[in-house]
Amino acid sequence: MALNPNRYATRAGTADREEIDAGLRSYMLRVYNYMALGVAFTGLIVLFMASNPAIMVQLAVGPMKWVLFAAVMGMGFFSSKIVTMKSTFAAHAFYWVYCALWGVMISPMVAFFLQTTEGTMDVARAFFITAGMFAGASLFGYTTKKDLSGVGRFLMMAVIGLLIAMVVNIFIASSMFSLILSAAVVLVFAGLTAYETQQIKNWYMDTLGDTQVGRLALFGALLLYGSFVTMFIHILNLLSILRSE
Repeated sequence: MALNPNRYATRAGTADREEIDAGLRSYMLRVYNYMALGVAFTGLIVLFMASNPAIMVQLAVGPMKWVLFAAVMGMGFFSSKIVTMKSTFAAHAFYWVYCALWGVMISPMVAFFLQTTEGTMDVARAFFITAGMFAGASLFGYTTKKDLSGVGRFLMMAVIGLLIAMVVNIFIASSMFSLILSAAVVLVFAGLTAYETQQIKNWYMDTLGDTQVGRLALFGALLLYGSFVTMFIHILNLLSILRSE
């Protein structure tokens, strides 16, 4: 969705500038609140799984991890369906199930780190580094006047390449390659965070007064949530590899 410099002007008959600004702030706050609650919910799921290793082994280790991965990828691919769902309950259920599946999927990795004091510190560091990077990238995406749609398309293609590279690394198991991949993932998803934030902002300006605004906020939160969690996982991996060198 490209930037429209006349967005305010084209909607002048619907609401004045102050009302639009107030509505946009409320909408973006809703997006960030949903996203933050999703991250918190995922954290609770991770802690629950870490406290119940038998359940974690059954659901997130062995062949089941691939089922979880496929489910998360599939829900991410069809996440835009949230916007057109007739039921608000169904849209929320989709979002919270997505966050829960992420929590189950990453629980073995995080639980491994939580076994030691140093590992626990790595988890905390990774979270705060991710939060800082996410905030900076999202703020840039919100405030920049530059159209990021071209950058976004390039980054989407980069994600596909990174996924292929990660599959390859499963077989070669190179720590150096893993380090390079994680650094690339963090940079790509920081860029995607900026692009997604701009898109989320643009959607509001294009749907003023539309009943879909609430579901757009939920969809936007899902996009940003996915970028945040992905960055967190790979920053944690970077810290782990660097500490072991």
